[in-house]
Amino acid sequence: KGRLQEQASAYFADAGMALKSSAGARGYRATVAGLPGIDVMLLSASEIAAALVAGDVHLGITGEDLLRETAPELESRIALLHPLGFGFANVVVAVPQAWIDVASMADLDDVCAAFAHRHRRRLRVATKYTHLTRGFFARAGISDYRIVESAGATEGAPTAGTAEVIVDITSTGATLAANGLKVLDDGTILESQAHLAASLSADWDEAARSTAKALLSRIGARERAKASHVLRVRLDGDARKAIAALGFKVL
Repeated sequence: KGRLQEQASAYFADAGMALKSSAGARGYRATVAGLPGIDVMLLSASEIAAALVAGDVHLGITGEDLLRETAPELESRIALLHPLGFGFANVVVAVPQAWIDVASMADLDDVCAAFAHRHRRRLRVATKYTHLTRGFFARAGISDYRIVESAGATEGAPTAGTAEVIVDITSTGATLAANGLKVLDDGTILESQAHLAASLSADWDEAARSTAKALLSRIGARERAKASHVLRVRLDGDARKAIAALGFKVL
């Protein structure tokens, strides 16, 4: 739904597969022009990730960040078929700009240890990305922290006093800066974008596989068309042979 739906609809239309709502502009079902075997459900980005993991849908379009958060063991549950070139956002670790001596995860590790010693409690990290955060912090060797699950505007947690550090998505960094936060130099957990993904636990019968193959074929044709150029010139016989010898197709 929302911006992701608009971008996905434009992408499919560009591939000759326009989406048509089945119940008016506010409907939550749609069909794909030229592919009658597809029933489209318009869900939120997080619902799509959950449906793919559960096997309730065969294919879905949502952000890689949500897929990896919903299914930490992604490769055994979901196949990322194709990056779509929209919905870009990074999952990052951000700290207050006032922490002028903190620029890296190693610096944050020092802060966590000092915070625990001084306050007798662990530094709080507000995030919606609990699995991604735990994995990233573990790889950085940081353990003196605790996660505060965020249900609202995560970037406001330090100002509100509910956390000292956040892990959130950002595209330009403007919202973080407006809230007095900065991204650590090595604090990018994931560079995400929208993906066409397949559920590995869905019921992939022959009809579903055939329809998916047709859809992927059209997407592949779109990508080849975007990367192709047609040059029209008049050539004499010798020039045609020379061009063909270079490996170009002369029509």
